Amino acid sequence: MTTPTPPPKLKRLVSLDALRGFDMFWIMSGEQIAHTLAKATGWPVFLWLSGQLHHTVWDGFTFYDMIFPLFLFIAGVSMPYSMMNKINKTGVNSAAQLPGHAKWSIYRSMIRRTLILLLLGMIVNGLLKFNGYENTRFASVLGRIGLAWFFAGLIYLNFNLRGQVIWFIGLLGGYWAAMMFIPVPGYGAGVLTMAGSLESYIDRLLLPGRLHDKIHDPEGVLSTIPAISTALLGVFTGSFLKWDSPKWNMLKKGAALFAVGMALLIAGKLWGLEFPINKRLWSSSFVLYVGGWSLLFLSVFYLIIDVAGFKKWAFPFIIIGTNSIVIYICSEGLVNFNYTANYIFGGLIHLTPTAWQAFFAATSVTLTQLVFLYFLYRNKLFLKI
Repeated sequence: MTTPTPPPKLKRLVSLDALRGFDMFWIMSGEQIAHTLAKATGWPVFLWLSGQLHHTVWDGFTFYDMIFPLFLFIAGVSMPYSMMNKINKTGVNSAAQLPGHAKWSIYRSMIRRTLILLLLGMIVNGLLKFNGYENTRFASVLGRIGLAWFFAGLIYLNFNLRGQVIWFIGLLGGYWAAMMFIPVPGYGAGVLTMAGSLESYIDRLLLPGRLHDKIHDPEGVLSTIPAISTALLGVFTGSFLKWDSPKWNMLKKGAALFAVGMALLIAGKLWGLEFPINKRLWSSSFVLYVGGWSLLFLSVFYLIIDVAGFKKWAFPFIIIGTNSIVIYICSEGLVNFNYTANYIFGGLIHLTPTAWQAFFAATSVTLTQLVFLYFLYRNKLFLKI
């Protein structure tokens, strides 16, 4: 009796690694390059870019507001690939065919990944400084990625596409209804301010330790619900890209992603007239709007890198993207790249014009980080959670 050969491992999307690296570049040191370049030149284009690399205070949207949700979207895109590789190892072709013990094996790996991200997020927040329970912030960027990815994974493994879409719409609609119609003591219903929103009130009730803004946390409890839809939008995208159909070649898929991205931008803007686009609340309109931008960016990277085959230009982004968690944690304080860069390049930088020294210093930090990441990439050292 011949044992059936499991399906081949799905091909990795190079464009996804590059886009992840492009996304991470801005928060690891790219923003400082933009800010210092704007200050050194005073050119309108760099001043505009520098302005885009700040979060909005409340309602509104800048490029910097999409860096976090784009990373979560990318995690969702990766899910159908990583999950199917795990499912294929069991000898079946879909999650629906998985026996109970095999599905629980995947659940355990998902729980492990989520717990590690929650812990790493708290470490980035300063958990190891031991400043006391009341000064510890438990909510985090990595924690939200872990939780949203986990629940999106449960939906992906247990529901077909129709069920996944119902969850996507239900989560966004349910969050909107809760925010608009559940009254907050002392404020009433539908108050979307930092102090008066239901999201902030839930944070004050349920989140332990310190909140990011004392009365509100942008990675709070309630706003994690629509973040699951951000991950699900990535899941839909990943499922579409890995779908093998003679009617949908790679070029058509890239064009379709662009078209859907434009549609989501319009939908997000329209919903934003009633439920404002707000990253701190992770409003439902924000999910659609930033999802639109995420699809546009992915479509461009996909068409250029995976379809047209132009990959060399993206190599710096690829080495960032393949170790994105490492560079994020290091850049958030674990490693002092500024000290190392100044030790290596400081003497040369002091010989340059004063107005440009900050720019060259920021660039030297990026070069130091890239050398570190290249060493990891060359030696195939990747942090896999």
